[in-house]
Amino acid sequence: MVDLSFLPHLNASLNALACTLLITGRVQIMKRRVVNHRRCMISAAVASSLFLVCYVVHYIWRAKISGSPHTRYHGTGWVQGLYYTMLLSHIVLAITVPVFAVRLIHLGLLGRYDAHRRIARIGFPVWIYVSVTGVLIYLMLYWFNPTP
Repeated sequence: MVDLSFLPHLNASLNALACTLLITGRVQIMKRRVVNHRRCMISAAVASSLFLVCYVVHYIWRAKISGSPHTRYHGTGWVQGLYYTMLLSHIVLAITVPVFAVRLIHLGLLGRYDAHRRIARIGFPVWIYVSVTGVLIYLMLYWFNPTP
């Protein structure tokens, strides 16, 4: 079987890239650079979509090779509480990101800017939060996960 253990590292990079593109896109629209904003936001959606595909592939691969799709976090005390709180909020909000992203891109491309701005006031911070917590969860699982 092919070794796909590199995918979590790629996924964290895709989350960081999406976050960078989102922030850059926000700065671009604040400067009224609509074309640059559009490019950044569509690129962020592509990065997030690639993340989702790679995440599902890794999930299936890990389940096949280890019997469980999950990487266990071994931290204890308040750090464990922080990890699981962050993970739960990340999962719940991540479910909404594709809906926000598709809707925002659709409205933007149609030129329905008032509706786009209204939804972006909620969708943008959610998407940023999901991207940032995705990287933090990766760091906690793969760099700062104590051995059992």
